[in-house]
Amino acid sequence: MARGGKRPGAGTKKGRRWASTLEKVIVREETRKYIQQHIPAMLRSQIAHAIGIGHVYTRDKKGKFSRIEDEAHIDRLLSDGQQDKDFWIFAKDPSVHAFSDLMDRAIDRPIQPSKVTGADDGPVEHVFRWQK
Repeated sequence: MARGGKRPGAGTKKGRRWASTLEKVIVREETRKYIQQHIPAMLRSQIAHAIGIGHVYTRDKKGKFSRIEDEAHIDRLLSDGQQDKDFWIFAKDPSVHAFSDLMDRAIDRPIQPSKVTGADDGPVEHVFRWQK
């Protein structure tokens, strides 16, 4: 009878994935699908960012700002109102970092090559030290 060493059929089978890994794969794919649905809107936001975007606000009697979404109301304010008295326009940019991060998740991050070298771009040296 052999003692120790490799036993035939023992251990995890080659190519098997753990349940936690499978769960990550499923979550990653669901995230990818969700993000892909919103790519057109994100692209529009980035184009608007390049051109410049703004939001129209008014103030109530207490001084609180409220954003105007209704285009007809915005048109009335722009034609009849006075800027910095009846309405304010504030510029606001989308987050480029968030856009890049979402795109990386949706269509995979480009390969980022890296070079590993030793001192002065020389070869990597391994030093083994024995202690007694």
